[in-house]
Amino acid sequence: MEIKEIREIDKPNSNCGVFGIFNHPQSSLITYYGLFSMQHRGQEAAGITSFYYDKEKKKMRYAYNKGLGLISEVFHDPKIFQDQLIGNSAIGHNRYSTTGSSTRWNIQPFNINYKSGILSLAHNGNLTNTKYLREKLQDEGTIFQTTTDSELFLHLIAHSKKTTQLEQIQEALQITVGAYSLVILTEYALIGVRDPYGVRPLSIGRVKNNGSWAYILASETCAFDIIDAEYIRSVESNEIVVIDQDTIETGNIKSYKIMPETPTAKHCIFEYIYFARPDSKIFGESVDKVRRKLGKALAIESPVIKDDDERVNVIAVPDSANTASLGFAHTNNKYNYPTRFEIGLIRNHYSGRTFISPNQNERELKVKTKFNTVQGVIQGRHITLVDDSIVRGTTSQALVQLLRKANPKSVDMRISSPPVKFPCHYGMDFPTRDELIANHHANVEEIRQAIGADTLHYLSKEKMLESVPHSAGIDYCTACFTGEYPIPIEDELDKFSTEE
Repeated sequence: MEIKEIREIDKPNSNCGVFGIFNHPQSSLITYYGLFSMQHRGQEAAGITSFYYDKEKKKMRYAYNKGLGLISEVFHDPKIFQDQLIGNSAIGHNRYSTTGSSTRWNIQPFNINYKSGILSLAHNGNLTNTKYLREKLQDEGTIFQTTTDSELFLHLIAHSKKTTQLEQIQEALQITVGAYSLVILTEYALIGVRDPYGVRPLSIGRVKNNGSWAYILASETCAFDIIDAEYIRSVESNEIVVIDQDTIETGNIKSYKIMPETPTAKHCIFEYIYFARPDSKIFGESVDKVRRKLGKALAIESPVIKDDDERVNVIAVPDSANTASLGFAHTNNKYNYPTRFEIGLIRNHYSGRTFISPNQNERELKVKTKFNTVQGVIQGRHITLVDDSIVRGTTSQALVQLLRKANPKSVDMRISSPPVKFPCHYGMDFPTRDELIANHHANVEEIRQAIGADTLHYLSKEKMLESVPHSAGIDYCTACFTGEYPIPIEDELDKFSTEE
C-alpha cells in the first residue's frame, strides 16, 4: 500500500529568524535560546556561528554547527556549547526555505575567510534581483556553494574594492534589491541591517554581562524575553547598525544608511496578522495590541448577530488567531450581541509528520492531527470561528466540517485580513496564485459556499490599515492582498546595474 506524507497546515510558511550577540562569554548558548524562542519563524534547519580569539595563532577564528531539524534537535548535545562554539560573539539562524532547497549546504549562517578577515552572515527575507546578480557573478568566475540568494551577499562583499568591511558591506547592499534583515558578524563588530523599505523586522536589545552589557539583534523581541534582555529599539529601514567595543564602553550604537535617501517604509503587514508571536514587538509595536485592534475592527465591520436569545461563542483557530478572536468577542459583545470567547479548538503542538494511505481522507486527517474540538463548548450553540487568513481554503473547509460534527446551531466565520490573492516575493512562502482560494471564486459568497460556513466575512483592506500603527515615513506592504509590489520583482527589472 502506498503511503505518502501530507502537507502542513494550510498557512503561508514563515520566513526565517535571525539572532546575534556581541560581548558575552556564553554567546552561543544565548543564541541557542534566542533561536529557540523564534522557532516559529523556521523549522527546517538551524545553525550557529561563534567567533573566538585563538591565543596560539594570535588571530580571530570562527566555529560553527548547523543541521536539518528543530533547534533542539540540531543542538541536542551540551558539549557543542562547551567545547566547540566558544567565544564572546555569535550569530544564529532558523531556516524556512523560500529560495533554495532545504538541504544542508543551504543552512545559515554562512561563513567566509577573505581578504579583509572572517565574516559570518544570516539573512531573513528574499532578494528580487537574484537571477541578474547570480549570472553576473558567475560570468566573473564566481563559484556558488549553495542555491540560496543569501550567498550573494558574501560574494558581493568579497568582490568589493572598498577598504573597510563596513564600506564593503554597504556597497554590496546598494547592489542588492529586495527584502532583507541581516545580522553580520565580523572580527570586531556585530552588524544589523534592514533593507531600504524595512520589509522584515529586526530589533536591538542588551543584557547584563558581569557589570557590562552584551548587545543583541533579533527578528523578534520574544528572543529578548527568554534571556531577560532589555529592548532598546527597532533597527530602522535603510539602516546599518554597528555594535563594537566602543558600544560596550560608551553605549553608542553607530548608525549608517544603505542609500542616501530613505524611501517610505513598507513593513510587511502579515508579520502583524500571522507570523510574529503575540508577545513580541516588531517594527517597534506590540503584536498583541495590533491583533486585538484587527479583531475589534472585524467585529465593527462584520458583526455576528442572531435572531434568537442564544449568545454567540467565539472560538479561535489556534494559535495565531487567539488575540484577534479576543478583540472580536469583546467588541461584538459590547456593541452588537451577547458574545463570549471560548476555547473550542485544541491544537496539538506535537503532531510531527503525518502520513496517509489512499483510503484515508487526507484533508480530514490533516486537520485532526492538528486540532480537536471541545464538544461541550460547541454543541447546540452559535459558533463564530475567527482566523487570521485563508490561503488555499482546504483547512478552513475541514475545520468547518469538524465543528459541524459537534452539532452547533450555526458556524459563522470571520477573517482578520482581506482575501489573499497574490504570492509574496519578499520572504514568505505563499502558494502560487492558482492555489489561492480567493482566485478560484468570483466573490466571498462563493468562497463561503466552498468552505461550508453559514456566513463568511473578511476584514477590509481599509480597516486593516486603520488597525496598524502609522507614523511619518511608515507604510505597509500589502502585496499579498492587492498585488501592488513596492519593491521591483525580477521579472519587472529591465536592467539592474551598480550605478542605479
